Amino acid sequence: MEEIRIEHLSKDFDGFVAVDDVSLTINNGELFSFLGPSGCGKTTLLRMIAGFEAPSKGRIVIGNIDITDIPPYKRQVNTIFQNYSLFPHMTVFDNVAFGLRIRKTPKPEIKDRVGEMLALVKMEDQAFRYPDQLSGGMKQRIAIARALINKPKVLLLDEPLAALDLKLRQHMLIELMNIHDAVGITFIYVTHDQGEAMSISDRVALMNHGKIVQEGPPDDIYERPQSIFSAYFIGETNLITGEVIAIEDGFMQLKCPDGNGGSFEIGSTFHFAQVLGRELTVSLRPEKIAISRSKPRVQDDVNMLRGTIEDILYLGTHTQYIVRVGALRFRVFSQHKRVYFDDKALDWEEAVWLFWHNSDSWLIDEIQDNETSATEPPDGGVNHYQRSTKRPTKV
Repeated sequence: MEEIRIEHLSKDFDGFVAVDDVSLTINNGELFSFLGPSGCGKTTLLRMIAGFEAPSKGRIVIGNIDITDIPPYKRQVNTIFQNYSLFPHMTVFDNVAFGLRIRKTPKPEIKDRVGEMLALVKMEDQAFRYPDQLSGGMKQRIAIARALINKPKVLLLDEPLAALDLKLRQHMLIELMNIHDAVGITFIYVTHDQGEAMSISDRVALMNHGKIVQEGPPDDIYERPQSIFSAYFIGETNLITGEVIAIEDGFMQLKCPDGNGGSFEIGSTFHFAQVLGRELTVSLRPEKIAISRSKPRVQDDVNMLRGTIEDILYLGTHTQYIVRVGALRFRVFSQHKRVYFDDKALDWEEAVWLFWHNSDSWLIDEIQDNETSATEPPDGGVNHYQRSTKRPTKV
């Protein structure tokens, strides 16, 4: 197994710590992503794996070989950059064949292997065109074929889809997954786009301030965030602070200030030891919340809150409601499906009920200020929605 081991890796740029004591194992054949905001250290980490940056501390091992001090051209690692870096004066065939010619591979073998690679990326009919005659997606495929032609053990992808439009990015994600499955080598993918990382990866390492704050399968990070940063960076969430007031049979009750001098209670399951009086933050995903003008049937394992619709945002696949509860604002996602043909759409300033199952209240052992909004970002910035300037159309 040619696994990659990153051991206590750090990178210091004249006092600025870009990567801070990162240790991680990436399995052979895995499609692994580093995800995080700009400046979190993910690209610096990728460049150290490629050999373009020397670590300040730590080491990188592929299989049983310590590659920390091996120059880039001697590592069995290839990189695809955001700008593709194709040779404009060479045809598609010559771009892909470049690495083989440098290694003085016999011409018949070059022809066969380039043909195989172009077939893999579905570009056989473009072999004798030049890069300026290709679309962005085509250039990306040629860059992938050129990177794979010398059979590296690891392929590094540094935000490879950032220059493409949304539809093409979605298509290329599927192509990348198919190519990864076909060649079977390790792909390490760097992106700030959570959607890309969630859809393409076997595992994700979420980074912030040079450290890995959480690592695991995409669904695990989304459903079970370990910090407020993880909860807010991956997807959308509502963050509510509460104090533990009751614990019984695997369930607990929290008392949460509403920012208006009042309070409400939330029930939750819990996954770490609890004590009465402890303050915690609840992460509640908007799609987990049901919204209705009618009060739902009371159930022991269902939370219910009364609120008022403050904003309605039509987003195509779903509608986003901003619901005011006290001084807090809850974000709720509602898919566009009608159970009854005479359903009446919810409207601005309408009183509604929010309800969700106890198990959808995910507890985080940090404190989030409830003063202004359940949807307030952890960095204290503006809410992740914009107030409408006119009354929205009913949906």
